[in-house]
Amino acid sequence: MEEMLRQLPRVHHLRLTGNSLRYLVNAPPVKKFRKAYRYDHIIQKVDIISAIEFDKSGDHLATGDRGGRVVLFERTDKKEHGGNRKDLEKTDYPISRHPEFRYKTEFQSHEPEFDYLKSLEIEEKINKIRWCQTSNGALFLLSSNDKTIKFWKVQEKKIKKIAEMSMDTSNSKASGNGNVGSSIVTSNPKLHLANGGCTDKDKSYTSLSNALSFPSGGIASLRLPVVVTSNETNLVARCRRVYAHAHDYHINSISNNSDGETFISADDLRINLWNLEVSNQSFNIVDVKPANMEDLTEVITSAEFHPNHCHTLAYSSSKGSIRLIDLRQSALCDKHSKLFEEHEAPGSRSFFTEIIASISDIKFGRDGRYILSRDYMTLKLWDINMDSGPVSTFQVHEYLRPKLCDLYENDSIFDKFECCLSGDSKRVATGSYSNLFRVFGCNPGSTEATTLEASKNPMRRQVQTPSRPSRSLSSITRAVRRGGESNTPGVGVDANGNSFDFTTKLLHLAWHPTENSIACAAANSLYMYYA
Repeated sequence: MEEMLRQLPRVHHLRLTGNSLRYLVNAPPVKKFRKAYRYDHIIQKVDIISAIEFDKSGDHLATGDRGGRVVLFERTDKKEHGGNRKDLEKTDYPISRHPEFRYKTEFQSHEPEFDYLKSLEIEEKINKIRWCQTSNGALFLLSSNDKTIKFWKVQEKKIKKIAEMSMDTSNSKASGNGNVGSSIVTSNPKLHLANGGCTDKDKSYTSLSNALSFPSGGIASLRLPVVVTSNETNLVARCRRVYAHAHDYHINSISNNSDGETFISADDLRINLWNLEVSNQSFNIVDVKPANMEDLTEVITSAEFHPNHCHTLAYSSSKGSIRLIDLRQSALCDKHSKLFEEHEAPGSRSFFTEIIASISDIKFGRDGRYILSRDYMTLKLWDINMDSGPVSTFQVHEYLRPKLCDLYENDSIFDKFECCLSGDSKRVATGSYSNLFRVFGCNPGSTEATTLEASKNPMRRQVQTPSRPSRSLSSITRAVRRGGESNTPGVGVDANGNSFDFTTKLLHLAWHPTENSIACAAANSLYMYYA
């Protein structure tokens, strides 16, 4: 994997700024680089990407930002080389080495709200995006902020235009239209009486042609607007349903069911089951709220449906455990069918043990055999058939362990990093600080571990396993003081002498469902890597 990533000469890079989108691809000239970098210093909070998701086919990618917008991208390299197999074999174009994605459309999903009963501001930030099954060429997706979930339909519609047509007196058809359009003109004043009465009671006016008279040839100056449907199409996003007022706490997860009809939403204490067609009713299937809130010891941090079994789902907790539940057992799933947790080593407990053990994200593998979980320091891969412990544990940024006190003081220790698996479940990936992300091999005995930076030069900040022994904490401290970096808040040096920055973090990333392609978000920029 490392060699494959080294061969990556170009990175797809998209930068979202305000309502515009800047797309940088295939190593543009240095002048354009400098122009693009100017935006890095004026990043608006509303432009920061907060959610990212591939659809099931991998042909579409959706991102959400803190401004409540959803931006869609579409794969174009398949369209350009479309056709049947025989036609493709006859063509002599070079096969593209990497997938090409282009901007498709964007829409405003959520707006800032205010809860007057609780005196609480509800920000428009998109927390989660999930794709639903497509139908009749339309795209469907769910988007959520802290309190409300919306079901969107994005479809191409033909543009209707209004064309004006002038009447031509020489044309009999136009003359006929003129007569119809001028049917309100009459030369008989006796026809107009109060309340529509008529003086001649012997005649029945059943036809306008018997009662009305018009100028010969109609009225030449009359113009009739005609609506015509053009061949041009326009993407239209329409909110089909709004699922609201079901969570007292902030929504941290939404997940589609494999049956295509239901989905779940989870907050700190409850998991609700929804039907896509019913927006005013949900069923509470998990409730961990104690009778006395002082007895609360853990909260729900993430929830995910099994990719194949519609009756199975998993949710993680702040204590580092994962519970597998079966919806066939009972309506309210108070008891789990399996519990996955790793027991801590004796004597290793500290003040930060429970904080860093909290799981921020879980993902099922595509076949449903494995569950990947991310806590603050590690990635863990679990086999659902083996609940004695994880089958693999990957250290993400172990060099930060001596700095947990600093991370706690600046609240970085509560950052929620996401994780993802490749389509074949052979590799996993997650983010870290300084806009770095790490890729690990999952095969038994594999030592594959690659670190890349989300930038136009991904190999610039690659961190290899050091051949020299790690320096002690005291020597690191001396080096920091000597370099003057200790005066910069959020900046430090790891055990290998590489600087890290707590203020830049890569929280969101997604793996393509069928290819070795990763999309990751760093601030307001979207990067795509292909190996």
